[in-house]
Amino acid sequence: MSTISLAVMRSTRPAFLLLTPVCVLLGIAAGIHFHGEISLKLAVLVMIGAVSAHIAANTFNEYFDFTSGLDSLTNKTPFSGGSGALPEQPHAQFWVLAAACVSLALTIAIGVALVNIVGSTLLILGLIGVVTILAYTRILNRQPWLCLIAPGLGFGPLMVLGTYISVTAPELVTAKHLIHVLLLSLVPFCVVNNLLLLNQLPDVEADKKVGRKTFPIRYGVSASLQIYRIFLIAAGISMAYAIFIGIAPWYAAITLLPLALGYSAYRGLRKQAQIVVSDFLPYLGRNVATALLAPLVYAVALLMPLR
Repeated sequence: MSTISLAVMRSTRPAFLLLTPVCVLLGIAAGIHFHGEISLKLAVLVMIGAVSAHIAANTFNEYFDFTSGLDSLTNKTPFSGGSGALPEQPHAQFWVLAAACVSLALTIAIGVALVNIVGSTLLILGLIGVVTILAYTRILNRQPWLCLIAPGLGFGPLMVLGTYISVTAPELVTAKHLIHVLLLSLVPFCVVNNLLLLNQLPDVEADKKVGRKTFPIRYGVSASLQIYRIFLIAAGISMAYAIFIGIAPWYAAITLLPLALGYSAYRGLRKQAQIVVSDFLPYLGRNVATALLAPLVYAVALLMPLR
């Protein structure tokens, strides 16, 4: 593999792409849970489109972080600071940008195809998703509250609802079911917001120098940790409410286990007097595990035939 190809591949951040199949699975699980069947062909198409959207977001982020000079200021960790591909191979920047554009074009093409197949309900979700991909690094990162909720919006309501609408027969998609799926999507909304929120902590000083105004920059570490706890509690409450009103089965309560893992990360970070990257790493790892496992366990619970 050439150095350019390797740089492009690293810029997609392959390890973080696991989040997309997990969130798509929750939308698929909702369709099966509520209606008993889905379109497998459309599920495959949705998965390809969602992964290409995630690749587009990651590669645009890598390109803009490199060209803004941010990459030269950050301390790389397995969870933050980018892949490091472009600082090591700066001649690959054109190809990383090309990969971002091609991935976004593929996402849009698949979105248009799905709108033609299942109807225009998807159109608004798709437009919001495309705008979020294009605006996240250069615009949303300068708006603390928008930057805080944009990741969860993309992987929660947009991806889960979009998947459900795409794989379910149009005549079965009612306003009631959309509200139910929206409720289910609040778990990934909360934990993915938390994923990006904690990953921004090691980069606070570097982000300041390039004009970013993320939530930790604007409000500080202590407030960020309190928001992290609020999101964890909100995820648990939304899941409990879904069980209470009969949308999710009682054993979906097992989703509390990965949420508890996130809470242990919160407790550990709260004891840190200052940001020391080496001390943060175990808690950032737990945060990643929470973001992946909570929607995965939730989806599996919806798919289980127990009653």
